[in-house]
Amino acid sequence: MSERVRVICPLNESDERTLADDVLDGLTRPFKELAPKHFYDETGGELFDQICDLPGYYPTRAERSIFEADGAEIVAASGMAELVELGSGTAEKTMILIDQAAAAGTLQRYVPFDVTEAMVRRCSEICGERFTDAEIIGVVGDFERHLEYIPPPIEGAPRVVALLGGTIGNFVPGSRRQLLRAIAALLRPGIDHLLLGTDLVKDPAVIEAAYNDSAGVTAAFNRNVLSVINCSLDADFDVDAFEHVAFYDRGQEWIEMRLRASRAMHVKIAAIPLAIDFASGEELRTEVSAKFTPQRLADDLGAAGLKLEKTWTDSEGRFALSLSSPVV
Repeated sequence: MSERVRVICPLNESDERTLADDVLDGLTRPFKELAPKHFYDETGGELFDQICDLPGYYPTRAERSIFEADGAEIVAASGMAELVELGSGTAEKTMILIDQAAAAGTLQRYVPFDVTEAMVRRCSEICGERFTDAEIIGVVGDFERHLEYIPPPIEGAPRVVALLGGTIGNFVPGSRRQLLRAIAALLRPGIDHLLLGTDLVKDPAVIEAAYNDSAGVTAAFNRNVLSVINCSLDADFDVDAFEHVAFYDRGQEWIEMRLRASRAMHVKIAAIPLAIDFASGEELRTEVSAKFTPQRLADDLGAAGLKLEKTWTDSEGRFALSLSSPVV
């Protein structure tokens, strides 16, 4: 790392309790659930990259196609000098957009923000080599808790905060709007923008196929959250005793991913400590992934003090990127 390329890692001992706190809260509810952000250890990140390449998993390809077709227009509309990407991962598809900002001569800074330190460091190094005229500041953190560690904006330079990949859909409506309000607080009226990726409501069969691949990669990704708990919290989940379940809830217009116990079991989580029982057939919710209509998107943004300015979709209307700004 150098002065131009650096990583901020503000996590302390209390932050390391995040997983423990979330597990204790989620597994002691009447209907057990876990936060989907805990999928993404190194193995989970690798499995998700494999999911993105599966034939039936359309969101990544659809979002990438929007960057390829409309990236220059997004840069021009926002004046993007700084891009802060929440949940950046490898930033593979985002680099298409960063390339456009670099080509336009506006790019001054890229801030990849992710919970996995190794991924942030690798992403920062790659971007530092690729974008030699820009400052690269990686931030290791949970964007529900650590947004204050994002560096102050560059004076007079338009900032774009991006939350891509349909990640906003992993939050139920109240939490979704709370997160959007926190992101809006990072934006200066009249100069900065939010770039938001949202999966759209469509044929339920298309949506369900994206989360139920025949190769079993999504199932392995889903079960990996139990491996994370076993490794990090000294638990004894029998990972292979849980079946992957994913279905589209037409009333809520979201996908639910669950893990179903194939037999009765008693699980100990020594680091909390906690002991819990699963009945045979009992389900544990690991993710929701909401799908959006134009009205739902506008309503959620409006509730967060943001005004929708423009939306781009892929050629099949499956996924959308939207640009919004704080209401003055």
